[in-house]
Amino acid sequence: MKIIIQVLHVSLFLLFSTAVNADSNSKKVEFLGLFDADKKSYVIGSGDDAIEIKRTMTSCGKNKGWFQPLVPVKGITPVTETEMLHALNDKDAIVVDMRTPDYYFDETIPTAINIPFGDIELRLNELGCKENGEKWDCSKAVRVYGFCNGPVCPQSPIAMKAMVRNGFPVEKIYYYRGGMLDWDALGVCRINKSLPANIYS
Repeated sequence: MKIIIQVLHVSLFLLFSTAVNADSNSKKVEFLGLFDADKKSYVIGSGDDAIEIKRTMTSCGKNKGWFQPLVPVKGITPVTETEMLHALNDKDAIVVDMRTPDYYFDETIPTAINIPFGDIELRLNELGCKENGEKWDCSKAVRVYGFCNGPVCPQSPIAMKAMVRNGFPVEKIYYYRGGMLDWDALGVCRINKSLPANIYS
């Protein structure tokens, strides 16, 4: 009898393992960009010692994207949560959520305004610039602390490049590369703009 029970246990284990493996194989893994949307692997070492680095979406990821440099444009200052918190009380600075409105209304950093990355060139007046014919006069621009969804989100780097291209002083741009991914992960207070009472969490 003991032998029959052991055989049944082994059979059930093998059957379960086969089902799990079949299920795992049926789910195709999507590899995400590393240095741009198309570069999805990077090899370190060579020959038999070579290791291929790949990236997949995780449960804490905000968007697929690809790795963003710490400094999107030479002269921009990268900042951490410490500088971001101080910026929230700085009357001469504006914290700008450069993501699309759907992300902004779902959750954002308290006091942040929303200027989506695709609109920034048209809305530099909200950052202290004045229209001067076909150009912007940004001589009285405020300090801007910009962010998006985190280290793989290209939205704020795209916006910052557009700002510089349109004459915004690079030394007045501060890039919070960690974005909402790090802000959430560290448990810092955020606001839901879609609720009437601006619920903080």
